[in-house]
Amino acid sequence: MPAIDPLFEAVVADGASDLHLHVGREPHYRVNGSLVKMPRQRVLTEAGLVSMLLEICPPERWEAFASSGDLDFAYAWRDGLRFRVNYRLSREGCGAVFRLIPNKIQSLEAIGAPPALKQFALFRSGLVLVTGPTGSGKSTTLAALIDYINSTERRFILTIEDPIEFIHQNKESTISQREVGTDVESFSAALRNAVRQDVQVVLVGEMRDLETVRLAITAAEMGMLVYATMHTNSAIKTIDRIVDIFPADEQANMRESLAVSLRAVCSQRLLKRTDGRGRVAAHEILIQTPAVSNLIRENKTIQINQVILSNRAMGMQLLDDQLLMLARSGVITGEDAYRKADNKEPFREFAPEGRL
Repeated sequence: MPAIDPLFEAVVADGASDLHLHVGREPHYRVNGSLVKMPRQRVLTEAGLVSMLLEICPPERWEAFASSGDLDFAYAWRDGLRFRVNYRLSREGCGAVFRLIPNKIQSLEAIGAPPALKQFALFRSGLVLVTGPTGSGKSTTLAALIDYINSTERRFILTIEDPIEFIHQNKESTISQREVGTDVESFSAALRNAVRQDVQVVLVGEMRDLETVRLAITAAEMGMLVYATMHTNSAIKTIDRIVDIFPADEQANMRESLAVSLRAVCSQRLLKRTDGRGRVAAHEILIQTPAVSNLIRENKTIQINQVILSNRAMGMQLLDDQLLMLARSGVITGEDAYRKADNKEPFREFAPEGRL
Protein backbone atom coordinates (compact mmCIF):
# COMPACT_ATOMS: atom_id res chain seq x y z
CA MET A 1 0.00 0.00 0.00
CA PRO A 2 1.45 3.42 -0.92
CA ALA A 3 2.54 5.47 2.08
CA ILE A 4 0.18 8.28 1.10
CA ASP A 5 -2.96 6.11 1.29
CA PRO A 6 -3.76 6.84 4.98
CA LEU A 7 -3.76 10.55 4.15
CA PHE A 8 -6.14 9.98 1.23
CA GLU A 9 -8.36 7.90 3.51
CA ALA A 10 -8.52 10.79 5.98
CA VAL A 11 -9.40 13.23 3.18
CA VAL A 12 -12.35 11.07 2.16
CA ALA A 13 -13.47 10.23 5.71
CA ASP A 14 -13.42 13.85 6.87
CA GLY A 15 -15.05 15.30 3.75
CA ALA A 16 -12.01 17.34 2.71
CA SER A 17 -11.55 18.73 -0.78
CA ASP A 18 -7.75 19.15 -0.91
CA LEU A 19 -4.65 17.65 0.68
CA HIS A 20 -1.58 19.88 1.14
CA LEU A 21 1.88 18.41 1.75
CA HIS A 22 4.87 20.68 2.48
CA VAL A 23 8.34 19.94 3.79
CA GLY A 24 8.67 21.09 7.41
CA ARG A 25 4.94 21.06 8.16
CA GLU A 26 2.35 18.51 9.15
CA PRO A 27 -0.06 17.49 6.37
CA HIS A 28 -3.01 19.88 6.06
CA TYR A 29 -6.36 19.47 4.33
CA ARG A 30 -9.16 21.80 3.28
CA VAL A 31 -12.49 21.14 5.01
CA ASN A 32 -15.51 23.32 4.18
CA GLY A 33 -13.16 25.82 2.56
CA SER A 34 -10.75 26.14 5.53
CA LEU A 35 -7.19 24.79 5.46
CA VAL A 36 -6.57 22.95 8.74
CA LYS A 37 -3.90 20.67 10.21
CA MET A 38 -4.62 16.97 9.88
CA PRO A 39 -4.82 15.30 13.30
CA ARG A 40 -2.20 12.84 14.52
CA GLN A 41 0.33 13.58 11.76
CA ARG A 42 4.04 14.27 12.01
CA VAL A 43 6.05 17.03 10.34
CA LEU A 44 7.08 15.97 6.85
CA THR A 45 10.79 15.62 6.12
CA GLU A 46 12.28 16.21 2.68
CA ALA A 47 13.32 12.56 2.30
CA GLY A 48 9.98 11.27 3.54
CA LEU A 49 7.91 13.49 1.28
CA VAL A 50 10.05 12.79 -1.79
CA SER A 51 9.67 9.06 -1.18
CA MET A 52 5.89 9.43 -0.77
CA LEU A 53 5.47 11.47 -3.96
CA LEU A 54 7.83 9.33 -6.04
CA GLU A 55 5.90 6.19 -5.11
CA ILE A 56 2.71 7.28 -6.94
CA CYS A 57 4.30 9.16 -9.86
CA PRO A 58 5.09 7.52 -13.22
CA PRO A 59 8.88 7.53 -13.74
CA GLU A 60 8.77 9.62 -16.91
CA ARG A 61 6.63 12.22 -15.15
CA TRP A 62 9.07 12.38 -12.23
CA GLU A 63 11.91 13.09 -14.64
CA ALA A 64 9.89 15.94 -16.15
CA PHE A 65 9.14 17.28 -12.65
CA ALA A 66 12.81 17.16 -11.66
CA SER A 67 13.79 19.24 -14.69
CA SER A 68 10.91 21.75 -14.73
CA GLY A 69 10.02 22.08 -11.03
CA ASP A 70 6.28 21.66 -11.69
CA LEU A 71 4.05 18.75 -12.55
CA ASP A 72 0.29 18.29 -13.04
CA PHE A 73 -1.36 14.91 -13.44
CA ALA A 74 -4.38 12.88 -12.34
CA TYR A 75 -3.96 9.97 -9.95
CA ALA A 76 -6.50 7.13 -9.94
CA TRP A 77 -6.80 5.90 -6.38
CA ARG A 78 -9.44 3.34 -5.35
CA ASP A 79 -13.21 2.88 -5.64
CA GLY A 80 -13.19 5.10 -8.73
CA LEU A 81 -11.85 8.10 -6.80
CA ARG A 82 -9.25 10.30 -8.49
CA PHE A 83 -7.05 13.17 -7.42
CA ARG A 84 -5.88 16.12 -9.48
CA VAL A 85 -2.23 16.46 -8.47
CA ASN A 86 0.30 19.26 -8.53
CA TYR A 87 3.94 18.78 -7.52
CA ARG A 88 6.29 21.74 -7.16
CA LEU A 89 9.84 22.56 -6.17
CA SER A 90 10.66 25.66 -4.13
CA ARG A 91 13.34 27.08 -1.86
CA GLU A 92 11.84 25.15 1.06
CA GLY A 93 11.91 21.85 -0.83
CA CYS A 94 9.21 19.88 -2.61
CA GLY A 95 5.49 20.19 -2.02
CA ALA A 96 2.25 18.83 -3.41
CA VAL A 97 -1.47 19.54 -3.50
CA PHE A 98 -4.09 16.88 -4.22
CA ARG A 99 -7.65 17.87 -5.22
CA LEU A 100 -10.21 15.10 -4.67
CA ILE A 101 -12.34 14.45 -7.76
CA PRO A 102 -15.65 12.80 -6.85
CA ASN A 103 -16.27 9.45 -8.54
CA LYS A 104 -19.84 10.45 -9.38
CA ILE A 105 -20.75 13.35 -11.64
CA GLN A 106 -23.47 15.36 -9.93
CA SER A 107 -26.47 16.77 -11.78
CA LEU A 108 -27.04 20.49 -12.22
CA GLU A 109 -29.81 20.28 -9.62
CA ALA A 110 -27.59 18.46 -7.13
CA ILE A 111 -24.88 21.14 -7.24
CA GLY A 112 -27.44 23.91 -6.73
CA ALA A 113 -27.03 25.42 -10.19
CA PRO A 114 -29.63 28.06 -11.10
CA PRO A 115 -32.24 26.85 -13.63
CA ALA A 116 -30.78 29.15 -16.29
CA LEU A 117 -27.66 26.97 -16.47
CA LYS A 118 -29.67 24.29 -18.29
CA GLN A 119 -29.92 26.74 -21.17
CA PHE A 120 -26.13 26.48 -21.45
CA ALA A 121 -26.57 22.86 -22.53
CA LEU A 122 -29.24 23.64 -25.14
CA PHE A 123 -27.14 25.88 -27.38
CA ARG A 124 -26.19 24.29 -30.69
CA SER A 125 -23.07 26.40 -31.26
CA GLY A 126 -21.10 29.29 -29.83
CA LEU A 127 -18.84 29.98 -26.86
CA VAL A 128 -19.95 29.34 -23.26
CA LEU A 129 -17.64 30.36 -20.42
CA VAL A 130 -17.60 29.22 -16.79
CA THR A 131 -15.32 31.46 -14.75
CA GLY A 132 -14.13 32.09 -11.24
CA PRO A 133 -11.07 31.75 -9.02
CA THR A 134 -9.32 28.45 -8.34
CA GLY A 135 -11.51 26.22 -6.18
CA SER A 136 -14.80 27.86 -7.17
CA GLY A 137 -16.31 24.69 -8.64
CA LYS A 138 -15.84 25.42 -12.35
CA SER A 139 -14.90 21.83 -13.20
CA THR A 140 -17.90 20.47 -11.28
CA THR A 141 -20.28 22.80 -13.13
CA LEU A 142 -18.83 21.89 -16.52
CA ALA A 143 -18.94 18.17 -15.72
CA ALA A 144 -22.63 18.53 -14.85
CA LEU A 145 -23.31 20.38 -18.12
CA ILE A 146 -21.47 17.79 -20.21
CA ASP A 147 -23.30 15.00 -18.38
CA TYR A 148 -26.65 16.66 -19.06
CA ILE A 149 -25.88 16.79 -22.79
CA ASN A 150 -24.55 13.23 -22.65
CA SER A 151 -27.80 12.05 -21.04
CA THR A 152 -30.24 13.89 -23.31
CA GLU A 153 -28.61 14.47 -26.71
CA ARG A 154 -26.89 12.43 -29.41
CA ARG A 155 -23.75 14.44 -30.04
CA PHE A 156 -20.02 13.85 -30.39
CA ILE A 157 -18.34 15.49 -27.39
CA LEU A 158 -14.61 16.13 -27.07
CA THR A 159 -12.97 17.21 -23.81
CA ILE A 160 -9.44 18.65 -23.72
CA GLU A 161 -8.11 18.72 -20.17
CA ASP A 162 -4.89 19.12 -18.20
CA PRO A 163 -5.27 16.72 -16.51
CA ILE A 164 -8.50 14.77 -17.12
CA GLU A 165 -10.64 15.11 -14.01
CA PHE A 166 -14.16 13.67 -14.20
CA ILE A 167 -14.46 10.46 -16.23
CA HIS A 168 -17.51 10.45 -18.53
CA GLN A 169 -19.11 7.24 -19.79
CA ASN A 170 -20.91 7.18 -23.13
CA LYS A 171 -24.69 7.55 -22.69
CA GLU A 172 -26.76 9.06 -25.48
CA SER A 173 -23.69 10.90 -26.75
CA THR A 174 -20.22 9.70 -27.70
CA ILE A 175 -17.43 11.23 -25.61
CA SER A 176 -13.69 11.38 -26.30
CA GLN A 177 -11.45 12.72 -23.52
CA ARG A 178 -7.92 13.90 -24.38
CA GLU A 179 -5.29 14.81 -21.81
CA VAL A 180 -2.77 17.53 -22.62
CA GLY A 181 0.77 16.20 -22.34
CA THR A 182 -0.36 12.58 -22.67
CA ASP A 183 -2.77 12.30 -25.60
CA VAL A 184 -2.06 15.61 -27.28
CA GLU A 185 0.68 18.22 -27.10
CA SER A 186 -1.42 21.25 -26.15
CA PHE A 187 -4.92 22.72 -25.93
CA SER A 188 -4.36 24.56 -29.19
CA ALA A 189 -3.17 21.43 -31.03
CA ALA A 190 -6.27 19.52 -29.88
CA LEU A 191 -8.53 22.38 -30.97
CA ARG A 192 -6.91 22.57 -34.40
CA ASN A 193 -7.56 18.86 -34.89
CA ALA A 194 -11.12 19.05 -33.55
CA VAL A 195 -12.33 20.93 -36.61
CA ARG A 196 -11.47 17.84 -38.70
CA GLN A 197 -13.05 15.32 -36.33
CA ASP A 198 -16.76 16.16 -36.76
CA VAL A 199 -16.92 17.36 -33.14
CA GLN A 200 -20.17 19.04 -32.09
CA VAL A 201 -19.35 19.90 -28.46
CA VAL A 202 -15.86 20.62 -27.15
CA LEU A 203 -14.74 21.33 -23.59
CA VAL A 204 -11.50 23.30 -23.26
CA GLY A 205 -10.22 22.85 -19.72
CA GLU A 206 -8.72 26.33 -19.64
CA MET A 207 -8.14 29.16 -22.12
CA ARG A 208 -4.59 30.00 -21.07
CA ASP A 209 -3.05 31.77 -24.04
CA LEU A 210 -3.76 33.81 -27.14
CA GLU A 211 -3.67 30.88 -29.56
CA THR A 212 -6.10 28.78 -27.52
CA VAL A 213 -8.53 31.70 -27.16
CA ARG A 214 -8.33 32.41 -30.90
CA LEU A 215 -8.94 28.77 -31.84
CA ALA A 216 -11.81 28.39 -29.34
CA ILE A 217 -13.60 31.41 -30.80
CA THR A 218 -12.93 30.20 -34.34
CA ALA A 219 -14.38 26.78 -33.48
CA ALA A 220 -17.46 28.47 -32.03
CA GLU A 221 -17.86 30.54 -35.20
CA MET A 222 -17.56 27.37 -37.28
CA GLY A 223 -20.57 25.81 -35.55
CA MET A 224 -19.20 23.95 -32.53
CA LEU A 225 -20.52 24.45 -29.02
CA VAL A 226 -17.38 25.34 -27.06
CA TYR A 227 -17.22 25.31 -23.27
CA ALA A 228 -14.17 26.81 -21.56
CA THR A 229 -13.00 28.18 -18.23
CA MET A 230 -11.18 31.35 -17.26
CA HIS A 231 -9.96 32.75 -13.94
CA THR A 232 -12.09 35.90 -14.06
CA ASN A 233 -14.56 37.16 -11.47
CA SER A 234 -17.49 38.57 -13.47
CA ALA A 235 -19.08 38.57 -16.90
CA ILE A 236 -17.69 42.02 -17.71
CA LYS A 237 -14.15 41.11 -16.63
CA THR A 238 -14.34 37.89 -18.65
CA ILE A 239 -15.22 39.69 -21.87
CA ASP A 240 -12.64 42.40 -21.29
CA ARG A 241 -9.95 39.81 -20.51
CA ILE A 242 -10.57 37.95 -23.78
CA VAL A 243 -10.32 41.14 -25.83
CA ASP A 244 -7.25 42.38 -23.94
CA ILE A 245 -5.37 39.13 -24.69
CA PHE A 246 -5.16 40.22 -28.33
CA PRO A 247 -2.81 42.85 -29.78
CA ALA A 248 -4.34 46.32 -30.03
CA ASP A 249 -4.69 46.14 -33.81
CA GLU A 250 -6.79 42.95 -33.55
CA GLN A 251 -9.10 43.97 -30.73
CA ALA A 252 -11.83 45.56 -32.85
CA ASN A 253 -12.12 42.39 -34.94
CA MET A 254 -12.11 40.26 -31.80
CA ARG A 255 -14.94 42.30 -30.28
CA GLU A 256 -16.93 41.63 -33.45
CA SER A 257 -16.19 37.89 -33.29
CA LEU A 258 -17.08 37.74 -29.61
CA ALA A 259 -20.28 39.70 -30.17
CA VAL A 260 -21.37 37.01 -32.62
CA SER A 261 -20.01 33.85 -30.97
CA LEU A 262 -20.46 34.38 -27.21
CA ARG A 263 -23.58 32.61 -25.92
CA ALA A 264 -23.30 32.86 -22.15
CA VAL A 265 -21.05 33.42 -19.14
CA CYS A 266 -21.37 31.94 -15.65
CA SER A 267 -19.08 33.43 -13.00
CA GLN A 268 -19.19 31.65 -9.68
CA ARG A 269 -17.82 31.51 -6.12
CA LEU A 270 -17.99 28.88 -3.39
CA LEU A 271 -18.67 30.12 0.14
CA LYS A 272 -18.84 28.41 3.52
CA ARG A 273 -22.36 27.78 4.82
CA THR A 274 -23.08 29.16 8.28
CA ASP A 275 -24.63 25.83 9.33
CA GLY A 276 -21.32 24.03 8.73
CA ARG A 277 -22.83 21.77 6.06
CA GLY A 278 -20.26 22.33 3.34
CA ARG A 279 -20.28 25.19 0.87
CA VAL A 280 -22.81 26.93 -1.34
CA ALA A 281 -22.27 28.38 -4.81
CA ALA A 282 -23.19 31.91 -5.83
CA HIS A 283 -23.50 32.57 -9.57
CA GLU A 284 -23.52 35.46 -12.01
CA ILE A 285 -25.35 34.61 -15.23
CA LEU A 286 -25.08 36.48 -18.54
CA ILE A 287 -26.93 35.23 -21.62
CA GLN A 288 -26.42 36.69 -25.07
CA THR A 289 -29.03 39.17 -26.31
CA PRO A 290 -28.84 41.72 -29.12
CA ALA A 291 -28.12 44.36 -26.47
CA VAL A 292 -25.21 42.35 -25.06
CA SER A 293 -23.79 41.81 -28.56
CA ASN A 294 -24.00 45.54 -29.35
CA LEU A 295 -22.26 46.50 -26.08
CA ILE A 296 -19.41 44.08 -26.80
CA ARG A 297 -19.12 45.34 -30.39
CA GLU A 298 -19.10 48.99 -29.28
CA ASN A 299 -16.64 48.42 -26.41
CA LYS A 300 -19.24 49.43 -23.80
CA THR A 301 -19.03 46.35 -21.59
CA ILE A 302 -19.35 48.51 -18.47
CA GLN A 303 -23.09 48.71 -19.28
CA ILE A 304 -23.60 44.94 -19.34
CA ASN A 305 -24.59 44.79 -15.68
CA GLN A 306 -27.60 46.97 -16.48
CA VAL A 307 -28.63 44.47 -19.19
CA ILE A 308 -28.37 41.66 -16.63
CA LEU A 309 -30.59 43.57 -14.19
CA SER A 310 -33.15 44.23 -16.94
CA ASN A 311 -33.34 40.56 -18.00
CA ARG A 312 -33.86 38.67 -14.77
CA ALA A 313 -36.87 36.97 -16.34
CA MET A 314 -34.43 35.25 -18.75
CA GLY A 315 -32.48 33.86 -15.80
CA MET A 316 -29.74 36.49 -15.78
CA GLN A 317 -28.43 37.53 -12.38
CA LEU A 318 -25.60 39.51 -10.81
CA LEU A 319 -23.20 37.81 -8.44
CA ASP A 320 -23.49 40.63 -5.90
CA ASP A 321 -27.29 40.23 -5.79
CA GLN A 322 -26.91 36.53 -5.05
CA LEU A 323 -24.32 37.19 -2.35
CA LEU A 324 -26.62 39.74 -0.71
CA MET A 325 -29.55 37.33 -0.80
CA LEU A 326 -27.48 34.50 0.72
CA ALA A 327 -26.15 36.79 3.46
CA ARG A 328 -29.54 38.25 4.43
CA SER A 329 -31.08 34.78 4.51
CA GLY A 330 -28.33 33.57 6.84
CA VAL A 331 -26.92 30.92 4.47
CA ILE A 332 -23.50 32.62 4.46
CA THR A 333 -22.01 35.23 6.76
CA GLY A 334 -22.32 38.87 5.84
CA GLU A 335 -18.56 39.26 6.18
CA ASP A 336 -17.93 36.53 3.58
CA ALA A 337 -20.42 38.20 1.25
CA TYR A 338 -18.70 41.56 1.71
CA ARG A 339 -15.29 40.10 0.91
CA LYS A 340 -16.48 38.37 -2.27
CA ALA A 341 -18.59 41.25 -3.60
CA ASP A 342 -17.39 43.40 -6.49
CA ASN A 343 -19.37 46.48 -5.39
CA LYS A 344 -18.95 46.84 -1.63
CA GLU A 345 -21.51 49.63 -1.15
CA PRO A 346 -24.65 47.41 -0.81
CA PHE A 347 -22.76 45.34 1.78
CA ARG A 348 -21.86 48.18 4.16
CA GLU A 349 -23.98 46.63 6.92
CA PHE A 350 -21.72 43.56 6.82
CA ALA A 351 -18.36 45.29 6.51
CA PRO A 352 -15.74 44.34 9.13
CA GLU A 353 -14.93 47.14 11.52
CA GLY A 354 -12.62 49.70 9.96
CA ARG A 355 -13.37 48.68 6.36
CA LEU A 356 -16.48 50.77 5.62
